[in-house]
Amino acid sequence: MRIVGGKFKARRFEAPKSIKARPTTDMAKEGLFNVLYHKNLLTGVNVLDLFFGIGGISLEFVSRGAESVTSVDVNPISKKHLLSLVKKWEIRNLRVVQADVFKLFKSPKGIFDIVFADPPYAEKKIIEIPDLVMETGWLGNNGTFILEHGHENDFAWHPNFFEHHKFGNVHFSMFR
Repeated sequence: MRIVGGKFKARRFEAPKSIKARPTTDMAKEGLFNVLYHKNLLTGVNVLDLFFGIGGISLEFVSRGAESVTSVDVNPISKKHLLSLVKKWEIRNLRVVQADVFKLFKSPKGIFDIVFADPPYAEKKIIEIPDLVMETGWLGNNGTFILEHGHENDFAWHPNFFEHHKFGNVHFSMFR
């Protein structure tokens, strides 16, 4: 895996083989971050990254100028892996939390400019995630929620949906 832009551009990192994650492809990350750059949604933002897996999206946000990133995943190996990169790369604005995201929806804390979620594509509750995020109060004024998902889901029906982007087999639905 590598960081595709920003101050850590071209830095590589390996994911532990024991993490059963589907990392976002470099092509999809580059496409998404180009969209966010052109919407002026990168510099100085506070980001919540849900289901962070190996942490590629969190690291990309840090690299591209986010003020702060909070990364949440239930897997203790994911947490240990991302914390090791935070230490190795001397990152000061990335907070790593080990927690069940679905339990966090019940007691939300914090307000963010961007909430990003990359649940397993087969997650049965994926269809509920946009409503759960909207109900938490996590999104600040003009905040954006980005959901990464596979082709089997279409969120254009959702009242908060405003945009969809596809890069290869990776889909991003955006909500406000």
